[in-house]
Amino acid sequence: MPIRPRYRRVSALQRQFFNREELLAMYDEELRGLSERLRILNVVGVGGIGKSRLLQELRNRTPETCRTARLDLQLPTLRQQEDALAVLRVEFGAQGVKFDRFDIAYAVLWQRVHPQLQMDRKNTPFAEDSEVLSKILDDAMGLPVFGTAAGLVRLTGKAMANRQRRQRIESDPTLQELDSLSNAELGHAVSYLFAEEMRQSAQERPYVLFVDAYEAMVPTPLPGGRSYGSDAWLRDLLGQLHGGLTVLASREPLPWAAYDKEWETVIRKTRIDGLPMPARLDLLAQAGITEIPKQRSIAEASAGVPFYLHLAVDTHAQNPARAAADAGTAEEIVQRFLQHVAPDEVRILELLSVARTFDLGMFRAIGRTFDLPTNLLTWESLTAYSFAYPLPQGWYRLHQLMIAALQHHLSPSVTRHVHSVLRQYWEELAERMETGSGDSGVARSSPLREAVYHGMHAEDISPEQIQKHADRAVMMSGRQAVDGMVRDIRDFLASPPQTAYAIEALPGIRDAADCLDAESKLELGDASAVIAMTPALDMPVRSVVSARLALAGANARRIAGESSHAASIFQRVWAEHSGEARTSAGLCVADIRMWQGDFAGAFALAEEVHGICAPHERVIRGDLKRLMHLGHRFLMDFAEAAEFLAEAEEEYRAVGAAVGLANIRTNRAELLAFTDPGAAVAEAGAALEVQRDLGAQHEIGKVYTAMAIAQLRLGQLERAEVSFRNANTALDQAGYRSGRARADMFRSFLLLRRGEREATRSLLRHAAREFETCQVYPSLILAIHSAAERTGLVTPELVAAADRARSLLRPLGTVEDLNRRTDEVLSMFLDEVAS
Repeated sequence: MPIRPRYRRVSALQRQFFNREELLAMYDEELRGLSERLRILNVVGVGGIGKSRLLQELRNRTPETCRTARLDLQLPTLRQQEDALAVLRVEFGAQGVKFDRFDIAYAVLWQRVHPQLQMDRKNTPFAEDSEVLSKILDDAMGLPVFGTAAGLVRLTGKAMANRQRRQRIESDPTLQELDSLSNAELGHAVSYLFAEEMRQSAQERPYVLFVDAYEAMVPTPLPGGRSYGSDAWLRDLLGQLHGGLTVLASREPLPWAAYDKEWETVIRKTRIDGLPMPARLDLLAQAGITEIPKQRSIAEASAGVPFYLHLAVDTHAQNPARAAADAGTAEEIVQRFLQHVAPDEVRILELLSVARTFDLGMFRAIGRTFDLPTNLLTWESLTAYSFAYPLPQGWYRLHQLMIAALQHHLSPSVTRHVHSVLRQYWEELAERMETGSGDSGVARSSPLREAVYHGMHAEDISPEQIQKHADRAVMMSGRQAVDGMVRDIRDFLASPPQTAYAIEALPGIRDAADCLDAESKLELGDASAVIAMTPALDMPVRSVVSARLALAGANARRIAGESSHAASIFQRVWAEHSGEARTSAGLCVADIRMWQGDFAGAFALAEEVHGICAPHERVIRGDLKRLMHLGHRFLMDFAEAAEFLAEAEEEYRAVGAAVGLANIRTNRAELLAFTDPGAAVAEAGAALEVQRDLGAQHEIGKVYTAMAIAQLRLGQLERAEVSFRNANTALDQAGYRSGRARADMFRSFLLLRRGEREATRSLLRHAAREFETCQVYPSLILAIHSAAERTGLVTPELVAAADRARSLLRPLGTVEDLNRRTDEVLSMFLDEVAS
């Protein structure tokens, strides 16, 4: 059996690998040149070459006169600005850096993001590490502190004994502007103040920041070196770190000059190439390859790439007596290794190379299909090779260089057959996981993504089957696996030459990818992206995929305020499609009718669609119940709304519908804002956590609106103002015009509480105009008119809008009952003003 000494041998070569005088001299030179200038040392090298270890060696080499900190972007949380800054603040703060202004700004940002939480020692990040925050919280004597910048600066004046530091905080112009900034602007201000604190601290003691695994943050650059912007906050931060040095490790050189040419004068690149010759020879000698000619031959053939050296060592360990012949190239090293492996093991490795990951069960399924050994001894032999990388809970993957070499030996027909076997394996695993009997180290929905991947390469999966697998993945754990399916499909379609299957299925598969992509973006609230993907919506809608793509495009237009256009598309799919998407089309038609004021027609159609739903369509049935909940809520009948919400939740919970259950939390927070505002704030906080995980901007905006309404009713005006601001940011980002108008309607009541009557009148008019433009919410237009009348703010424009709204409204029950309930709701907000 081959040995697997990879961890031992890596540590054995570290001393020589990192003893590179040129690199160390370059680092020392950068340290000696530290001044007010901005400097970044970019350490570039392929994956696995040892960049992380090099950063640690450089940090150990840094003199004690410098402060140091490390940001490891391999950790997902540290790719977020708030978490990364908090970690750096604690690490540098422990070395004596004072972060008074940054701490206040960060507290304001944190409160913006978490308005449902009190600012206290338990909740506030690094409160125990911050002198200014700890003093503020101590002096508050247990009372809740709300994090506006102005309020915190005032409290600082009482808490700080050091006059110089107190004056520095009170006179800082950036702190004075924080409360007027948007969330995005506030994020920039927090980064700026962090950099300012570091710059000032560098006058007494310089610093070095080590950033590892940049590629984890930006895995896919765009043409021209640009990325999707996920690293924007990091560029913003590092671009302001004057007075120190940043050492950043990446697989490719930083492409930031594509954004700004000045980066070329700031970034100094150094590439980490293959292992130097002494390290290669040392590695081979420690592994038992002691003959000098053989060492030299293998070391040269490997080009210093650790993979080939490890493979040569495995060859020697497998059969030292037969490994006498030398290899002249890296490819020959691979072939030489395969010559010393048992034929059955070679065949199994060739077949397993088709899989992206594999486990013991897959190994046995492949072995049974091709009449190869499936015993545990063979499995342990295969997984002991250094190119078989272990993953959690018994899964493995092969090194990409070995995959390429092994697949070269497979014929196209055999490769397709293996893909077919693997598709079946992943589908069976998904079924076991859905029933709760699967025990796997992969994410719950990953098997369905793998099934689609192998189905395409086996050339035996249809667009409709792809869509069904995606639906199951969404039910199991959300959209992440579906986004992976989209990438896999687009890669498959872009890989020439296309087979006859791909050419024939190309339009349907491309539509499937577009549909999955559009539905995923729609759940994120990115309406503009979906509209751009679906410029023409007059295509046939008879297939399930084309019908759902049309519905996604129409829903995006509904969010963007194009209600009439959306309604016509919904109606066409409802009339022309007779397949599995018909119930979804009926739901959409009922939904748009309700928003346009025809509650009676919407409820009648919802009942009709509910009647034709198949037993397995519990998500659609839940959506229909939730639609009726929303209808009753907008008719101010909260008792009926609560009953339908409970029925919807029961449908979603029966099938574990993650997105449906998340939206239930949003709706419950919205309902509680009118029936129990104290409970609404807590429920909204929980809903925010769920919706942030899903990334649904429009739902996040709705949750913040509910939180703001509840806080307004509780008299927490400052908190409500922040929540409304957060709601507007999310709703604007989603392009959700009517949702933003609804938030503005309730924000007008906040302005009224503050005595800003003209601003209230203006905002009420704006909300009514937006509702009319989007052709939605006539019941809310009537509520705006009633509020304006009760407060003496009515205008001819609002009177005319109310007259038009009455002609559109078809409520359940009588108009008089609706007016009575509307007055009761308005009293929750206006009676406080009157008193």
